[in-house]
Amino acid sequence: MTIAVDFDGTIVEHKYPAIGQERPFAIDTLKMLQKEQHKIILWSVREGKLLEEAVDWCRVHGLEFYAVNRDYPEETTNNNPHFSRKVKADIFIDDRNLGGLPDWGTIYQMITHHQKWHDIIEERAAALNSELSKAPQKKKHWWNL
Repeated sequence: MTIAVDFDGTIVEHKYPAIGQERPFAIDTLKMLQKEQHKIILWSVREGKLLEEAVDWCRVHGLEFYAVNRDYPEETTNNNPHFSRKVKADIFIDDRNLGGLPDWGTIYQMITHHQKWHDIIEERAAALNSELSKAPQKKKHWWNL
């Protein structure tokens, strides 16, 4: 599967044009997805020196991308007359996603188990309700009507 991932606000906290702190488990999750043969494309608004800084930051943290702001590594405006910065990916991970960005554990679960965010939330709510129903009930007093 090809996964396009944003940098600012997604891999790192949003501090553009500076580079923020890593979002918890972002790099580890992306590296795990790569080990499972997913192609990870950095898909960022950054260009030029700012883009190089982001790629270098990821490289220092052990993450190499399949491609950066393109569909495949060798793609250029010269060899593709229809070049577009709109990459072709199966999944896009972005902090500006409708509903916000789930935590990276949830993102991993969604990708590896082919689940929707809504389904995971329902599963977690059902598990929580099950646990709450098992909890001992407090004795009610007349003033706790």
